[in-house]
Amino acid sequence: MELHRQYSDTKEVKHCTFKVFLFTSILFCTVFSQVSAYMVKYKEDYYHLYHVHYQQYPDDCIENIYWLERAVRADFRNPLYADAKIETTQQWEKYRYLYMMHLNLKLTEQHMRLGSVYDKKVAYFYDAPWKDEYLSNLEKAKSCYEAGLVYWQEAKLWAEKANATGYTFLFMTDMQYQEDERERIKTGELDYAKTLTRELTRVQKVIDTFVAMESKNY
Repeated sequence: MELHRQYSDTKEVKHCTFKVFLFTSILFCTVFSQVSAYMVKYKEDYYHLYHVHYQQYPDDCIENIYWLERAVRADFRNPLYADAKIETTQQWEKYRYLYMMHLNLKLTEQHMRLGSVYDKKVAYFYDAPWKDEYLSNLEKAKSCYEAGLVYWQEAKLWAEKANATGYTFLFMTDMQYQEDERERIKTGELDYAKTLTRELTRVQKVIDTFVAMESKNY
């Protein structure tokens, strides 16, 4: 089974690339020079570089998105060096499904965070002088939410694999958090599609309001 799928439609997955390329070029010159003694190669290695700040700025989100996307595309470590104790091929399969699910969930959340930074919740009449700036930011927010929705669908697919009947009585004790995520997706308690769809609908209404607004100075 192919576990390291690349997304077939790159136009569909919008990675909020308005700053990512600049950031990645700087990132390689700084971070990798500091960790040159340690080869960052496998999925688990890249995931361990992901971190959430108490107060997360756009560059923090972009950095996390970068590491998580690299993690999605990288190979897994040998089961002996996995992030959970692996003793059987069945455990190894479920471990990979849970890991991919979790990575895509984190990508969903980071795009939601980044989108909220550029989001303008309401368009007031006195915002007219800055109409173009607000529209530019709203398009960025919309792009992030759309990307988050795609990653959410991907996370659901991996969760379905981990929920297969063959794993009903197999609980990965070293992956309690991921197992909880899987169960919440299964029951519908965790459903980012509802949140993202709602936000996209609202953002579009705000964009339409700004587009229809006359440019005035107050």
